[in-house]
Amino acid sequence: MIRYRRALAEVVQRSYPVLVKKLLFNVSILAILAISFPGISERMVYAAGCMPTEEDALGPFYKPNAPIRSSVGKGYVLQGVVRSSRDCAAVPGAVIELWLAGPDGGYDDAHRAAIVADASGSYRFESNLPPPYYGRPPHIHLRVSAKGFVTLVTQHYPISDRKEAVFDIVLVPSR
Repeated sequence: MIRYRRALAEVVQRSYPVLVKKLLFNVSILAILAISFPGISERMVYAAGCMPTEEDALGPFYKPNAPIRSSVGKGYVLQGVVRSSRDCAAVPGAVIELWLAGPDGGYDDAHRAAIVADASGSYRFESNLPPPYYGRPPHIHLRVSAKGFVTLVTQHYPISDRKEAVFDIVLVPSR
């Protein structure tokens, strides 16, 4: 038994540096990918697993019938793909309503929009970077609806110093 433990200890001592090098190499590759492709982690979390997008508060400033347009300002681009949680398939034609505070911190009709996901479920929206207000972090409200799916209300929280983000949306089929 003592010989076995000594032999095992020698193997572990010889293997440990190799295992640590492999681990550091893998972590380094993941870090390089994350830096090289902003939004890759968000894309992997939402789309790859097809976990439903988390719901968030509608808030008091929602107004239906926002005009169809893909831009309400300049400086921040939000894009992604709308998918089904059932099979990760794209959801073409999903209607994404967006609203956010303008540069002055107030909500108005100039900062409301609706866009329709294309045939591949993709969408792109450009706006100002929403400012924080009343202790709330910067955020963009989204209400996403599609035939055969439960309507989703959520929010996107921009990361400071970023001018764009990938926000894939995963909807739950209605029963």
